[in-house]
Amino acid sequence: MKPLLIVNPQSAGGKTGALFEKMRGPVERHLGHVDVVFTERARHAVDIAREAANEGRGMVISVGGDGSIHEVVCGLMEARDAGKKLPKFGIIGAGTGGDYRRTLGFENRLDRYCEAIAEGKTRAVDIGRFSYATHTGERKSSYFVNILSVGMSGLVDQLVAESTRTLGGTMAYFTSSVKGLARSVVGRVKCTIWREDSSREETIETRCFAICNGRYFGSGMQVAPMAHPDDGLFDVVDLGAASRLRFFMVSSRMYTGTHVHSLDVKHYRCERIQLELLNEDVADRFLLDVDGEPLGRLPLEVEMVPGAIEVLVPKQ
Repeated sequence: MKPLLIVNPQSAGGKTGALFEKMRGPVERHLGHVDVVFTERARHAVDIAREAANEGRGMVISVGGDGSIHEVVCGLMEARDAGKKLPKFGIIGAGTGGDYRRTLGFENRLDRYCEAIAEGKTRAVDIGRFSYATHTGERKSSYFVNILSVGMSGLVDQLVAESTRTLGGTMAYFTSSVKGLARSVVGRVKCTIWREDSSREETIETRCFAICNGRYFGSGMQVAPMAHPDDGLFDVVDLGAASRLRFFMVSSRMYTGTHVHSLDVKHYRCERIQLELLNEDVADRFLLDVDGEPLGRLPLEVEMVPGAIEVLVPKQ
């Protein structure tokens, strides 16, 4: 079967849909003839990717941003959990953030994405599986490939979705982060962490808490510069509960990754983690950010699925 491109025409503020026919020629020069499906609604890529795996596709390619990658991965993981052999997963970045492709070492150029797919080098990456509460209190489960965070980041997601992208993804995330900080709250969270055969429990206070498989979020913020997407462990970064001004000063250093040297920031590694919000009065502002998309709220349980998906990556 031909490679399947799952295209989000709304990514990059609608530019992907408008420009895709111009993109298709270079793609087919590298990959040969391809099948193309455009997503038509939220979570549509989940269904398309799951069906592609069910029918035995050898390759599925996401064309869009981090949200598109997230949805395709969710569909593939649903097929994997049902016992299906998964296709190789390719990425053509065409979105606002581009955070996961940064971790994998992609240069943001169409020819570079196509070359990586055509060369066939793969990397078996880890995936996070998690259960959470929806905004109506229903328990659901899903997956993430890059970073799941809680707190201020969920507010920022909502603001980014409402913002104009005319100044680019980085500026949209930066301005939304400033607004989100003004509305942010400190969550008091019961945290249980597992690594190997041991566990520990503590209560933390934080404005933002990130469970990282990749290194970047927020369109280039290097929240976890030590993270590797294929080492079987989450890198957990707690940004602390400092005042808004001090939190801004620390978090602005995420663009260089030097925030990790701040005394306010804590880092540890684990295979599984549970979070429960103790001050429920802030629940409507202490929200989930899942691969750059707003989703739900605490309580949350996360576990690692090591080496779950073969991603086509550039040669290093």
